[in-house]
Amino acid sequence: MSNENNQVERGSERKTLILALIAGMCGDALLSWLTMSEISFSIFPLIALVLAVQALYQEYLRHPVSEDIPLVGLACFFVGAFGHSAFLKAQYPEAGSNFFSIMVSLLLLLWVGYRMGYIGRRD
Repeated sequence: MSNENNQVERGSERKTLILALIAGMCGDALLSWLTMSEISFSIFPLIALVLAVQALYQEYLRHPVSEDIPLVGLACFFVGAFGHSAFLKAQYPEAGSNFFSIMVSLLLLLWVGYRMGYIGRRD
């Protein structure tokens, strides 16, 4: 019973982190539309952002949150935002360098991997 309960909590944590990543990408897409003239408006990032935030809220109501998840979720949000920013700047080089965005994304991903136990774990 305990192992099954642990699997459900682990799946819920992953769902929360993926939704935070999606919310970060959608938030950056909307911000890029407002600040970059090369980007045209699309309704889909707005719809995805609303659905991701709603699903995050429902997940918060359904399952209790462990200690590490809020901070790791915030890091995943920033990974999504900086990752999308790096992608756009690779697509539109005149918008600026994507070096900072890539470095922040990679450092945050390493930190998330360490906090979730994927890096430095001994079996």
